[in-house]
Amino acid sequence: MGKRVRSKSLDGLFRPRSVAVIGASRREHSIGNEVVKNLVGSGFTGTVYPVNRRAKVVRSMQCYAKLADIEGPVDLAVLVVPAEHVLASARDCAAKGVRGLVVVSAGFREIGGEGEERERELVQIAHEAGMRIIGPNCMGIVNTEPAFSLNASFASCDPLPGRVGFVSQSGALGEAILADARSAGLGIRMFASVGNRADVGAHDLLEYWEHDEGVEIILLYLESFGDPERFQAVAERLRGKKPILAVKSGRSAAGARAAGSHTGSVVSRDEVIDTFLAQCGVQRVRSMRELFEVASVLLRQPLPHGEGVAVITNAGGPGILATDALATLGLEPVAFENKTLARLEKVLPPEASAQNPVDLIASADAARYGAALDAIVVDRNVNALLVLFVSPIMIDAEAVARAILASSRKRDKPLVVCFMGRKGDVEARQLFEAEGVPMFRFPEDAARTIAGMIQARRLAHSPRGASAKLRVDRRKAERLLSGLGPEVLTEHGGWVPASTVRDVLAAYGLPILETKVAEDFEDARTIAKKLGLPVVVKAAAPTLLHKSEESAVRTGIENEDELVHVVVDMSKRLGRRHPGLQFEIQPMAQGFREFLVGFDRDERFGPIITVGFGGVFVEVLRDVAIRIGPLRDTDPKSMLDSLRGHALLEAFRGQPAIDRAGLEDVVLRVDRLAQDFPNILELDCNPLIVGDASTPMAIVDVRMRLR
Repeated sequence: MGKRVRSKSLDGLFRPRSVAVIGASRREHSIGNEVVKNLVGSGFTGTVYPVNRRAKVVRSMQCYAKLADIEGPVDLAVLVVPAEHVLASARDCAAKGVRGLVVVSAGFREIGGEGEERERELVQIAHEAGMRIIGPNCMGIVNTEPAFSLNASFASCDPLPGRVGFVSQSGALGEAILADARSAGLGIRMFASVGNRADVGAHDLLEYWEHDEGVEIILLYLESFGDPERFQAVAERLRGKKPILAVKSGRSAAGARAAGSHTGSVVSRDEVIDTFLAQCGVQRVRSMRELFEVASVLLRQPLPHGEGVAVITNAGGPGILATDALATLGLEPVAFENKTLARLEKVLPPEASAQNPVDLIASADAARYGAALDAIVVDRNVNALLVLFVSPIMIDAEAVARAILASSRKRDKPLVVCFMGRKGDVEARQLFEAEGVPMFRFPEDAARTIAGMIQARRLAHSPRGASAKLRVDRRKAERLLSGLGPEVLTEHGGWVPASTVRDVLAAYGLPILETKVAEDFEDARTIAKKLGLPVVVKAAAPTLLHKSEESAVRTGIENEDELVHVVVDMSKRLGRRHPGLQFEIQPMAQGFREFLVGFDRDERFGPIITVGFGGVFVEVLRDVAIRIGPLRDTDPKSMLDSLRGHALLEAFRGQPAIDRAGLEDVVLRVDRLAQDFPNILELDCNPLIVGDASTPMAIVDVRMRLR
């Protein structure tokens, strides 16, 4: 089914001409009564049919004993019956030719056991009849489009009409969402409480609203993802067209994944969700409050053209709070052009500060605010305005508000204000609200909203990149992995012998440090002579996962006597604990930075590609970046740029810049390996030693686990 046809199939849910409420009730405040009440009260333009075997009339309308008694067609049925009666009602709907079902009833997958089987059967009935399902275990749906005015929910308030498409996975929260949106003046175009998502999920609604010109922004409350691949596909199509904001709950469950590699242990589940949403172009916010604040400003103001923020205040304290809040969000007040500073110095008293953040001092009246903003708003470095005002008793707050608005109109730049104090704040708020300017009481809230707008711009304009073109020997890697014996899985927990891992990585063009395997000190001595001293010795066995923790690595061995001593010592200490102990002999790697590159596989999202600073301190430093594969050619650069220690990638205190291009190529090749071999559960290349562009990089230690 094509995506346009698939999305059009939701018309039976959101654009019906007739609605039957199966389980309609005469009892006040019952769900069956509230749904009928909302359908009538919202001014639904079609026909409402209450269905109840025991009632003749519901809310002054004829009530039908069964669906088949209705003479005309029924597009949408809202099921408000006990769970054990839902399947029979669904069959009646199929026989009637109903196009959409909203199943409010609970008692399905959320209770497990027979509830899961009941939900599977419900989906089968609906799909065979071509019906789409919202729910079960949901609050209902809303479409304020004037041609329909549909409120097929049991929400206690009617939403304001507007331009927002809203998906809530929680029915109870959906009730609060509609009430709070109305209080915030946020208008809703369509709303869906999707419940168990037996059929229709967030990705279906994104696809539906992609083609609806009346939906300008999409808001999501999510508890889990039903189909991440489809969600990402449609969200990426909407990037730059319709902003998508999401609250994803479940942050406290972070870090639940168990992994034997550094790659898995340094990344939490919540970081994976953050990454997934960002790659989709979806802006994740931390709370419902922030969701409404950012959505309101995105609907009413233009996106900033850059990230330059100007902070204007009449008091030092609030200015510092705003600046600190911006800093924690990765932003700083922008440096003004020289001509802006010159203009400001002409209109400000000597004790004021013309530097950003601009302190107009407490005596600043409407004229000073206007003159300062006139100078700042035309500055080419300034892309957004954050204006703070603490209302002194001698200053007219309403006049200041008018001056701020008058100056801001001279350029198409977003404006957020913070008025602290009660004097004149009611009048000021009315003025700002009339022009779509958000007014806050605290500087931190205003700063967070500005940051939200800038983040929306980043997501809308971030480069999407292309698939990387790499030459690899996939067939050789397949032969190597398929040639492994069953004991790898049955006895060794899926861990692949290091020699095989190195050969697989070499087939994918990854820079493996030359490694020879010795059985005893005589072998080690012979190998060291061929490689040339100094060398590195590492104990190796299927059960030896963290070498540094067991003193299983010695570097810089300069002579044969030291080599023999090291091998004998490791044999005595580790031989009994790790059957099959061998010794890997390597030359000393060149380079001066240690990195971790690898992946582990999330059961929902697939391979999680990781790059960051490596070595023995990787789990302490935790300075890594992740992306969900498959990567695009621009991803490795943005991953490296996001590292906290990214300055160490450049020339630093006499050391040259690292070979970034080479490191980025390694990341792409690791990603390709992850895509080509879904049976590889995790891969850990740590450390990868990197020098400058003239120095060959080398993967020194590797681990790979199959499933």
